[in-house]
Amino acid sequence: MKSKKIIIGSRASKLALIYAEKAKEMILKISKEFNIESVEIKKITTTGDLNQKVRLSEIGGKGLFSTKIEKELIENKIHIAVHALKDMPSDETKGLSTNCFLQRNDPREVLISKNKIKFKNLNQNSIIGTSSYRREFQLKNKRNDLKYKLIRGNVDTRIKKLKENLYDAIILSYVGINFLNLKENISEIFPTNEIIPSAGQGVIALQCKSDDLFIKNIFKKINDEETFHSVQAERNVLKVLEGDCETAVGAISTINNKNITLEAELFSLDGKERFYCKSTKDIKYAAELGLEIGENLKKQSMGSYKK
Repeated sequence: MKSKKIIIGSRASKLALIYAEKAKEMILKISKEFNIESVEIKKITTTGDLNQKVRLSEIGGKGLFSTKIEKELIENKIHIAVHALKDMPSDETKGLSTNCFLQRNDPREVLISKNKIKFKNLNQNSIIGTSSYRREFQLKNKRNDLKYKLIRGNVDTRIKKLKENLYDAIILSYVGINFLNLKENISEIFPTNEIIPSAGQGVIALQCKSDDLFIKNIFKKINDEETFHSVQAERNVLKVLEGDCETAVGAISTINNKNITLEAELFSLDGKERFYCKSTKDIKYAAELGLEIGENLKKQSMGSYKK
């Protein structure tokens, strides 16, 4: 039998390539079972990487980080696409399947500020950099005496902008800082019950063609079951809300024995109203839990989160 060569498609950023390397490692661990000769990583520059001056919602939304990679998958130029799950739209692209998730990394948010000042001690009118309405509204809920300003670019670029005094502090996900060995810059780590992360934050997702049974069998071997259930719950909140990049919504789940607890929050379009829900179910009902909490938030908000 001829040995197989697998090509993984990834964004070209440093962090995305680290995610792709993690996926490659997992596949190589089981390579003998599938007669895999080699695993190659192909760098793909996405529209989201090229335009870093405006909000994603103004130029097409989350799909800007995944569409080009998915196109290569559909055209058989790659066999596997690797994504940061939080950057993917909640609806699956026709003909593709995203049902494999590596073990979740730390989903928490971090603050990086000048002189390592904690959030509560920042001076009035300090400028906080974020590209996310969710993060902006969550922080405004704690302190509305600060200024929030758009920041785009990869992690290194954002830290550089902070050091150039364009911002007084920035908020980022812990996972990126950790993988890039930049933890010494962290001023504060927010617990998930204080700042609820984006659904799927910290999760590396692997995607293939729906009819590619060979790759699907590989995915079954490397899929992390707990992460899979967490993702089902959190992503179903988004599916019910039919949100886009401007939808300020956070969702995080925790698993304890055979139970899954999901909490989520949603903000009105102007950020002035906050809607919250938390509930627990048997883990086998993780998907249903996400749908229920999504419906609860939708009912509470009465559509105030959408244009």
